[in-house]
Amino acid sequence: MSAKADTVVLIHGLWMTPKSWDGWVQRFTEQGYRVLTPGWPGVTTPEETNADPSALNGLGITEIVDHYAKIIEDLDTPPILMGHSFGGLVVQLLLDRGLGAAGVAIHAGAPKGVLRLPLATLRTAWPVLKNPANLNRSVPLNERQFRYSFGNVLTAEQSKAAWLREAIPGPGRPFFQAALANLNPKAVTKVDFRNPDRAPLLIVAGGKDHVVTAGFSKANYRLQKRNPNTTEFLAYPDRGHLTAAEPGWEQVADTLLAWADANQRVLQP
Repeated sequence: MSAKADTVVLIHGLWMTPKSWDGWVQRFTEQGYRVLTPGWPGVTTPEETNADPSALNGLGITEIVDHYAKIIEDLDTPPILMGHSFGGLVVQLLLDRGLGAAGVAIHAGAPKGVLRLPLATLRTAWPVLKNPANLNRSVPLNERQFRYSFGNVLTAEQSKAAWLREAIPGPGRPFFQAALANLNPKAVTKVDFRNPDRAPLLIVAGGKDHVVTAGFSKANYRLQKRNPNTTEFLAYPDRGHLTAAEPGWEQVADTLLAWADANQRVLQP
């Protein structure tokens, strides 16, 4: 008898907390899944993390991936992994370690190999990258920066409400590690694009995303589809980076979960 995944692990991105997944948790739970939303190391609630973000200072990608790997390895069966933004990059790095039954990378950062960063992405990253000292700091987004990066398809009032409700300072180190990956032979974002032990992967893009443009996601897909296992691409032309909370998120969530359920690798007990 085969064992299918009964657990979904949701991985948030930079400047966010597990709260960004609240609607998805309820929706997936109602469909019979156990849903886990562990925060990055040092990330708790928006209120607590904003009050003291010092635990995020110097946090890097390897520490984040190791943190999630330990959680996944302690589960009885491999889960479905879904990650947003930098969390989508974490999903790809976890899959490269042979973890997970299926992975969904939503508006995701890319592993080493995508050579051109779009100007919109550089504008989003500039609050961090403009100062090398931010490598070991945590950097917040102001309301205007959040609106450009996350809330550009929302009204100004909706974007401000999301910023107040969900945003936290983000560690600077992951930005520097990702931005300089192609210059580093030992980049922590490097994966084996032909790894036969990688689970099926869906890369999801948004046509109005300023942080991870649709073209950037498509370039990521072209690298990942070298893999012998299932790799697919799905674009939503009218969605921005805060897709998990934008109007119509319910249909997106259902579509992505259905894909992961249908395409997961099923392990024999």
